[in-house]
Amino acid sequence: MSLEQVGTQWLATAGLRPTRQRVTLAALLVGDGQHRHVTAESLFEAARDVGDAVSLATVYNTLSAFCDAGLMQEVTVDGSKSYFDTNTHDHPHFFWEDEARLTDAPSDQLVIAQLPDAPEGAEIASVDVVIRLRKKA
Repeated sequence: MSLEQVGTQWLATAGLRPTRQRVTLAALLVGDGQHRHVTAESLFEAARDVGDAVSLATVYNTLSAFCDAGLMQEVTVDGSKSYFDTNTHDHPHFFWEDEARLTDAPSDQLVIAQLPDAPEGAEIASVDVVIRLRKKA
């Protein structure tokens, strides 16, 4: 199966229309079957590297559509930098500060014993765990 076919199938699982830009970006994200942690800028560069003219605004909008459709999840680091993960199952992440890189952390080693009660009128929607790492001095 071609990368474009894999991308088109991935979009179809969420009922998204397979526009040229969506298929290109989907193929870059899931074409080889591996999970990805990307920023909009890194995906923009990857698209440019394969010769596809997609604007950065289109990449942002497409990543947002993929998240809204449940194909990806957004992981925010430092309250400002967003990474987009093709693995939508609940799992923790390592953020490598020296490299500004996000990777999966082993879920089986994480234990959350108790969460605080949500304030009145609110409910906990999700818990994001980002473990910041830096190289030892």
